[in-house]
Amino acid sequence: KSANPQWREQFDFHYFSDRKDMLDIEVWRKDNKKHVELLGTCHVDITALPTKQTNCLELPLEKHPGSLLMLIAVAPRTGVSISDLCVCPLGDPSERQQISQRYCIKNSFQDLRDIGFLQVKVLKAVDLMAADFSGKSDPFCVLELGNDMLQTHTIYKNLNPEWNKVFTFPIKDIHDVLEVTVFDEDGDKPPDFLGKVAIPLLSV
Repeated sequence: KSANPQWREQFDFHYFSDRKDMLDIEVWRKDNKKHVELLGTCHVDITALPTKQTNCLELPLEKHPGSLLMLIAVAPRTGVSISDLCVCPLGDPSERQQISQRYCIKNSFQDLRDIGFLQVKVLKAVDLMAADFSGKSDPFCVLELGNDMLQTHTIYKNLNPEWNKVFTFPIKDIHDVLEVTVFDEDGDKPPDFLGKVAIPLLSV
């Protein structure tokens, strides 16, 4: 019941600088659970924003009255990465030695928030459920650890996909749980759930 809503919500996204990504924003109006109406859209070119500062943007909604006021900060983030198996970040022996030295007992109290790294190799899935009428699925895999979320690419028309990707997360809480969920991409519709596993870090 407001034409001037204030949400005051914060969202964190992992943006990799080698991609030319646009931030797409939609504003919706909801009367009840069944009726929703699009009130407008706007787009932000992430690559055009200055880094290491908070950018205050007033974004007019396209083809609709009104505007959005947003604060967007693009800041470098170390530790989070996606790579192929052939360039595994922790596969280099010299890098592993540096990391072992960084987290040895004598250095463990230098930064109490820096607990370590988790490296996950997502190889493949086997015998997934068919979500399409063709008897196939378009699966992709989402990894979540705390507030960090990364995902694989989609492999189309396949019940036994092979992603062969390496994901690296910084660990902030040793009691976190790694959640790995497989979805079926469904065009503009929300993805279909195909399965999930949860792995407590303390069990690794």
